[in-house]
Amino acid sequence: MATATQQLPETMFAWRKHRGNPEPVWEQVPLPVPTSTGVLVQLLASGVCRSDHHHLTRETQPKWFQEKWTLGHEGCGKIIKFGSSETEATSKFKVGDIVALHSVPGCGESTCPECSRGLAQICQTGHHSGIGQDGYYAPYCAIDVRGLYRVPEGVSPAVAAVATDAVQTAYHAIVRRAEVKPHETVFLFGLGGLGWNALQVVRHIGARVIVSDVRQSRLDEAVKLGVPKEDVVPIGKSIPEFVEERGLHIDTTLDFVGVHQTFQDAQAIVRRGGKLLCVGSIDSENTVHMHVGTRKRLTFLFTYGGQHGDLDDVLDLIAKGVIQPQVETGRLEDFPRVLKDLTSGKIECRYALLQGEELEKMDRAKAA
Repeated sequence: MATATQQLPETMFAWRKHRGNPEPVWEQVPLPVPTSTGVLVQLLASGVCRSDHHHLTRETQPKWFQEKWTLGHEGCGKIIKFGSSETEATSKFKVGDIVALHSVPGCGESTCPECSRGLAQICQTGHHSGIGQDGYYAPYCAIDVRGLYRVPEGVSPAVAAVATDAVQTAYHAIVRRAEVKPHETVFLFGLGGLGWNALQVVRHIGARVIVSDVRQSRLDEAVKLGVPKEDVVPIGKSIPEFVEERGLHIDTTLDFVGVHQTFQDAQAIVRRGGKLLCVGSIDSENTVHMHVGTRKRLTFLFTYGGQHGDLDDVLDLIAKGVIQPQVETGRLEDFPRVLKDLTSGKIECRYALLQGEELEKMDRAKAA
């Protein structure tokens, strides 16, 4: 076994989900052991997501969900140990490398119905870090080499952790699923954790983007980014009326909210032959107006996570300053409070929980 020189503990404390309990449990668990094709990573940052609340409070889940498991599906850390001395991991990485962690890298088998089609993010067999199986709200995690992505120089672990979901999901949705092109006019619902990054992806593509949010502070941020004021829907204004009054032709709607009103408005404003991209899912069920969809020949697109290669693209765009995620930071112990603040709207964008040397940097900066 290839190991790092540092002394490793036998146990650690982690934030865990217990079936039947809607509150996170701070629990002592054994140190994870990497498989022969995996690595042991010391976490430096773990991103908090609204879906953590969903995982805690919803008991009807896919079959792979365990009775007890460690939460957290957005991670970045340092490789400290390899599962074997001769693997794909050792040929690509070394101890000490800073890596972003893909939570669902798939099983990688050629016979897998999903992985064989390049859809590893919806594989039912591979490990799902922080989604029913042990994830990243802990000091250490074990992950297969397929889930490792080198973090470029200048990208902080906090941003890299958030990039694995909040940026990658937005990028995959817009670039691969909706295939937004520069000549299009798109309508973006929501400028929160994912929507803010989606806005930057669309602007990088070069498409015109009309934006809507229920928070004036988020609309103000969009204007600062460069969105013309005439392309910002005033709070309280009917979105169909806004589009009609300006004679806009919306090629694609990007719904990063997913409530009844946004889903209904999207169907009303998109042009004939248009596309509706569904990303947010605050309301678990929405209504498709069949006559509208049929007569306008609409295409409804759903999306989840990102495919292999997407995260490399995203990290490169972040390193170049094309995408600048907004990330607040705190301590791992604060997870329950942070999640409540996120779901109540007190946190407007994204949040990462720091550990190790990144936490020490944060503490020093606050003390300065």
